[in-house]
Amino acid sequence: MSPAPPPIPVTVVGLGADGWAGLTAAARSSLSSAEVLIGGPRQLDLLPAAECPGRRVAWPSPLRPAVPKLTAEHAGRRIAVLASGDPMFYGIGRALAEELGPHALLVHPHPSSVSYACARLGWPVEDTEVVTVVGRPVARLAAALYEGRRVLVLSAGAASPGEIAALLRERGFGPSRMRVLEQLGSEREDAYEGTADGWDHAPGDPLNVVAVDCRRDPAHDGPRLGATPGLPDAAYEHDGQLTKRHVRAATLCALAPAPGELLWDIGGGSGSIGIEWMRTHPSCRAVAVERVPERAARITRNAAALGVPGLRVVVGAAPQALTGLPAPDAVFIGGGLTAAGLLDAVWAALAPGGRLVVNTVTLESEAVLAERHRRHGGDLVKLAVAHAVPVGGFTGWRQAMAVTQWSVTKPATETGTDPEPGTATGTGTGTDTDTDTKEKDQT
Repeated sequence: MSPAPPPIPVTVVGLGADGWAGLTAAARSSLSSAEVLIGGPRQLDLLPAAECPGRRVAWPSPLRPAVPKLTAEHAGRRIAVLASGDPMFYGIGRALAEELGPHALLVHPHPSSVSYACARLGWPVEDTEVVTVVGRPVARLAAALYEGRRVLVLSAGAASPGEIAALLRERGFGPSRMRVLEQLGSEREDAYEGTADGWDHAPGDPLNVVAVDCRRDPAHDGPRLGATPGLPDAAYEHDGQLTKRHVRAATLCALAPAPGELLWDIGGGSGSIGIEWMRTHPSCRAVAVERVPERAARITRNAAALGVPGLRVVVGAAPQALTGLPAPDAVFIGGGLTAAGLLDAVWAALAPGGRLVVNTVTLESEAVLAERHRRHGGDLVKLAVAHAVPVGGFTGWRQAMAVTQWSVTKPATETGTDPEPGTATGTGTGTDTDTDTKEKDQT
């Protein structure tokens, strides 16, 4: 019996605003021979009917669930999928590769809007930050705002430039120069500019990219935010339940975030650990678990204000609230340490190589950490911070409550014996009133 013929690859063709005229001969040939053409209505309208006689199918909404359905429906036929610019740069190519596998694709890339924009602006592509707000909150831009930084924002539509200007003003970057580049690469290409403070342009073409030369207003009363963990405490809205700046920086150092990793931040408080974990790299993810609804809402606001609106907030008490969460690469416990079964549940959820960091300020919780350190090893340290404060006409030191921190990496093989799952690891209610790392009003 002869082997079955290999499946016909799905062709993915990147289109620019110049449409058919801007395609290579190979891309045109693929579209002309395709039996099924799948794309957005705007992209399909760019193809001449005489040259591309295949059946035209518009993507439904939501798009992602439709990918396997549509490709399966037309299996055995020559399929061409249309994309904007480079299909593998914030495009449909990623979804297709993840659903069908890279081997099932033949990709014809086109210059992306980023390449066009940098060519018009004279900006080196490798030195330009790119943020997309297509299907994402404009608040994501806040994490990329630094004095002197150049940022290209992939717009969601005609309203995006105005929304970007409003965010820049709110975050203290009103003097930033904004340039809107429309219909890049087409005969209708256009551009206009202004500062965020004085932005008064009416919405223009929905197909646009916004270039931002970041300039911080020196008179802005908000704290200056750096690129490393340990943001000023004033950057957060909180009720006193906040891991303070210096301890926070040491905690993130112990957690050691890496691109693409997922953190569980248990006893989220104000969300500072999860937020600063996500700020270390755009692909880092975090889930904050907080039992108090008011604090959970505050975490969401803080995450949006600091440029990581994708932080997931789960309202509930651990360990029950951990059920069904995706497996973490690292876990931070900042509240509820003495909840029955919490440490056992977290330890079981971590894969070998996963990291656990726990902070506490109470003797009862410190005893639990000492026992776990004896059993599993790791580092057990005491973090003490003092601040200079007025003492009459002089200056003295005011000591914050010392924080005991246990950090450990789960080994490939266990060397100790844990209690049966569900066995209590201490006493208490397991609520944020344990204040483990939250250092409430101590400084």
